[in-house]
Amino acid sequence: MSHEMLQRNIGRSEIQASAIGLGTWAIGGWMWGGTDRAQSIAAIQASIDEGVSLIDTAPAYGQGLAEEIVGEAIRGRRDKVVLATKCGLVWHVQKGNHFFDYDGTPVHRYLGRDAVFYEIDESLRRLQTDYIDHYITHWQDPTTPIGETMAALEDLKRMGKIRSIGASNTSVADVRAYVTAGQLDAVQEEYSMVRRDIEASLLPECREEGVSVLSYSSLALGLLGGRIGPDRVFSGDDQRKDNPRFSQENRRKVAALMAELGPVAAAHEASLAQVVIAWTLQQPGITFSLCGARNPDQARENAAAGRLRLTADEIALMNRAAALHLTDLDG
Repeated sequence: MSHEMLQRNIGRSEIQASAIGLGTWAIGGWMWGGTDRAQSIAAIQASIDEGVSLIDTAPAYGQGLAEEIVGEAIRGRRDKVVLATKCGLVWHVQKGNHFFDYDGTPVHRYLGRDAVFYEIDESLRRLQTDYIDHYITHWQDPTTPIGETMAALEDLKRMGKIRSIGASNTSVADVRAYVTAGQLDAVQEEYSMVRRDIEASLLPECREEGVSVLSYSSLALGLLGGRIGPDRVFSGDDQRKDNPRFSQENRRKVAALMAELGPVAAAHEASLAQVVIAWTLQQPGITFSLCGARNPDQARENAAAGRLRLTADEIALMNRAAALHLTDLDG
């Protein structure tokens, strides 16, 4: 039986969004073997049609490309979208700490006031909008006090350029510093059945502080999607090519897990990926699950997971299967 799309609040802001969010890292093409613009736009529009309001992007995804594609896709539908983008990975200035090179251009982690004000206007231009619903520091910058960054973000909020504030790739200490400095509405962290380390540290802290958690890589870069078998070969700049988590041995363990999840999927007439996403959303403290999609079919499949409700027994079965098969997964 199908329910409505699950809706949840972003922290203490009054903003409500679909619990399933569309993540657009792959749409930027960078580290995903390029991108197809028309398919990407179709994926975004299919997500919106299916009731996914939360769309998450970042300047770093293809150096502005993902934002431009999102901007094009949401033209005329801006009111249906809760738009999230990020700041803090900069290539217009070499301040803060050098992080990596993108096609020969140095990218720095920098969250100084000057960069935050510069970046928001660049993002608004690429996204063809005059406000961002949820603005997130992409990676943390140890060279800038969180108080300075937060003051800049609170100013953008007063100016109406952003509606809520988030932080990504944080420690418990970071979260405490943000909460002390202003209103932190959400954090965005990697979380999945194979990557559960935040359960012991960050999640309890966020629950206590009223901070939402947007989980990314819920399918662990596709590892938990039920489609990448032990024999799949990765090529080009695909980051999965040399990732130890995608070793053949690990893919065999995941295949054994998937066999146990089969009956749960069948009971809901759902795919394995859908029950894994639904499981993620029903974990204590996880508010939103960001799922990538590069074409309309993937977008529709992800959206349907937000209409799935697993029973307590099914979640217990999935937890047991995960404990049995995934405990020694590397990565």
